[in-house]
Amino acid sequence: MTVGRISKGIVKDIIIVAVAVLIIWIGLQIIFGTQNPFFVVSSGSMVPELEVYDVLVVEGNTPFEEIKIGDVIVFNKPSGPDRVIVHRVTAIIDEDPFTLRTKGDANPASIPGTDFPITEEEYIGQVEYVIPQVGYVTKILSPPINYIVIAIIVGIMIFKQISKSRKEKVFSLDELSSDNGTVEQSSIKLDELAEIPKDDIYTSSESKEIQEKSNQEDDTELKSDSKNNSDDSERKD
Repeated sequence: MTVGRISKGIVKDIIIVAVAVLIIWIGLQIIFGTQNPFFVVSSGSMVPELEVYDVLVVEGNTPFEEIKIGDVIVFNKPSGPDRVIVHRVTAIIDEDPFTLRTKGDANPASIPGTDFPITEEEYIGQVEYVIPQVGYVTKILSPPINYIVIAIIVGIMIFKQISKSRKEKVFSLDELSSDNGTVEQSSIKLDELAEIPKDDIYTSSESKEIQEKSNQEDDTELKSDSKNNSDDSERKD
């Protein structure tokens, strides 16, 4: 296990997560037709319809000309494009160009410069779905909490890589131990084979040869005796 190996594993995990998030984000942008399909409610102007920290899923594919009275839309503030507003459409104040007026459900009246005039230039999209209170995550992840969370995630990745490396090391040691055990068993068997009294095998063979030689000698002696007896008989005659 080396630092370089752990670092490569962490970088690989981060790249995989980043690519997955990027693919999902691009897919959501295409599906909902807007660069940012999610918005968090930051004020109570739409209570009780929308609560603070509700997450809005915005559909940008809905044509601006199809928006009608009663729809809840998300748009850039006319007098300050750096601020995003979510209000309900209360009136169509012009057809050419198509212009709307909105109002927060909790507000007593429309606010000039905020609720109107809303043209296609300010329009972002129509609210399609509401995810209640999930926006608390954005508050929780505000600095310095977000940095702590990132540090924890990186720490978990490092821990996983170290654990993985240790498991691989233990597995390698187990394999090595298993191989050594096999060699030892084999050597014991060879030793046992070496201790087999091989002389016994050859003794039985040698005994057989000796017996055959003995029989041959006996036959020779018998033949010799028989010949001698025959000679004696002839002499007597």
